Order: sequence, then C-alpha cells, then structure tokens
Amino acid sequence: MYPYHTLIKRRIRAGELTGYEYVEDYPRIGRALVLYFSTCPAVRPIRPHRYFEYVPLLTAWEGGAFRPPTDFE
Repeated sequence: MYPYHTLIKRRIRAGELTGYEYVEDYPRIGRALVLYFSTCPAVRPIRPHRYFEYVPLLTAWEGGAFRPPTDFE
C-alpha cells in the first residue's frame, strides 16, 4: 500500500509546504484540506476524516517550526 499520509507528513516536516486551504468542492472528493508544496506533486488533498492528523502539524508550521533547508545550514 502506498504510504500517502506518511510521505505528506514527511514533506511538511522537511519544509516543503507553502500553504493550505479548506475547500468544499475538490474534484472527485468534495470537502478537503488542500496542501500546497514547493516540490512535485505540488497539490495534495486530504479527506475530512484525516484532518485531525494534520492540525498539530499545520499549527507548528504556522508557528515556523518547519522551514525549508538553506545552502548555509
């Protein structure tokens, strides 16, 4: 089985997340949390029953916990 959520969470912690939004009409899904990344695949939807897994990560991301690596680190 493809570890969809594991890889997305790893990408968030790696600093690849650039933004997110909650939408009501994501194609073929409907209501979703849509995550935007700086690397491909750039857009990843999350279904409502998995939101609770992302709230702590998104809160930490908003607080600056995860930032992209730089060439100087």
